[in-house]
Amino acid sequence: MTSRGPLTLAALASAAVPGLDPDTVEGVVSSGPGDTVDVAFVSDREHRRWVVRCPRTPAASAQIERSAALLALLVRRLTMPVPAVRGWVALPEGGRAAVHTYLTGRPVNLDGIAAGSALATGLGRLVAQLHNLDPRVYEEAGVPVYDAPSYRARRLAELDRAAATGRVPTGLLTRWEQVLDDESLWSFTTTPTHGEISGTTLLATPDDGDEPAVKALLGWESAQVADPADDLAPLVAALDPEALDTVLEAYAHARVERPDRHLQERARIVGEMQLVRTMMAAVAAGDDEGAEEHARELRRLDDRLAREEEAAAPSAGRTEDTQPVRTGTATGSSSSEATDPPGSGRPAKGAEDSGAEDAVQVEHPATPTPVGRPAPDGPVDTPGGPDEETAPGETRETPDAADEGDGSANSATPEATADEIDADEARTADPAPDEEPAEASGSAPESIPDARPKRGNDHITAEITPIADDDDGDDVVPPGRPS
Repeated sequence: MTSRGPLTLAALASAAVPGLDPDTVEGVVSSGPGDTVDVAFVSDREHRRWVVRCPRTPAASAQIERSAALLALLVRRLTMPVPAVRGWVALPEGGRAAVHTYLTGRPVNLDGIAAGSALATGLGRLVAQLHNLDPRVYEEAGVPVYDAPSYRARRLAELDRAAATGRVPTGLLTRWEQVLDDESLWSFTTTPTHGEISGTTLLATPDDGDEPAVKALLGWESAQVADPADDLAPLVAALDPEALDTVLEAYAHARVERPDRHLQERARIVGEMQLVRTMMAAVAAGDDEGAEEHARELRRLDDRLAREEEAAAPSAGRTEDTQPVRTGTATGSSSSEATDPPGSGRPAKGAEDSGAEDAVQVEHPATPTPVGRPAPDGPVDTPGGPDEETAPGETRETPDAADEGDGSANSATPEATADEIDADEARTADPAPDEEPAEASGSAPESIPDARPKRGNDHITAEITPIADDDDGDDVVPPGRPS
């Protein structure tokens, strides 16, 4: 696995995009052995912002290529902006690094989305728009395409491999096997999916006095034609029940086809099983410490579900009826509450259309302020781009790869080679250590942690590194360019 530092990534960006003269670079701190892409944010002398993504493995290189091909096809089929690849540069070990445009926006705090808000309504419509796409577009881009039986078989195979590790509690294995054996739950029509919807892949418009709205969706590396419940699972797990109701209403009303009646139930199970996928990713990467941490999360989930099932059973010696408690209840909701299924026919709350805004290139503050949380006291002092001042609290877009397909992405010379600029350079920040969640002391259900594999958009950004000193004229010499 080949890893490169920020200065090398800046040099790659300069080689990939003609006229890109790097001024500063911000490296991205890896989250662990499972992180297979090096990412950096480059500012050039014209105050433009760029994202450079360099794969460490052949598999990561193939992912970047596929996501770029897909977004080249989606750029005119989606109402939201997508990052456009502006150049590629060949790597000595094979594969290519991609440099794409930098979109702005604020990360979305999912559990802070309010019922009836423009964010909730826009989120439901965004997911519906994605699921309404023609699956043949995904097939043309070369991403995985499944039907319902093959996708269910894939889930069963994943569960069998996880069981062989001995890290999955027996109670969870039994629960999930029973669910997967119920064919009625898995009778659905597969749709184009994003596969990585989360607070870090969603961008919202700045909170500049108007109500924030959904702006863009990042992190397309896991896109495939699969179960639509995959995209709803993180929303079912994180949203307040009333906010989830708003999202599902907007989603159902915007879908071309009526959502299947088991969609929400399946989304809860998919959210639980995501922990297994993340644990297996750590196992595959040889990250024993990470795999054991995910195993502890699975044990906590097993304990929580067992408590809920015990609470659902009639207590001994009681004569009155006891209301059952549903297992797998969405995080943050009471275990006895349930939301209306999609397609209920009720008008969507917060029906105003958020729309999508054109991306602008601006700087971002050192400390992002997620949408849905109170902003820090006082204004955030951040430098703006050449065309627009940075709104207080507005943050950077997180990295992704795409290809706009307008010819500019191919303007770089693919044959350029990447020499190592500084083999000993190291990142200047360490990821914050994960804290083990405390066990719940009451009967309220615990939160299911975000189990999706961490990518560059979840990582900690290192300090800004000046590349050029105007006083002495030193500069970085990109690969293939004479000094």
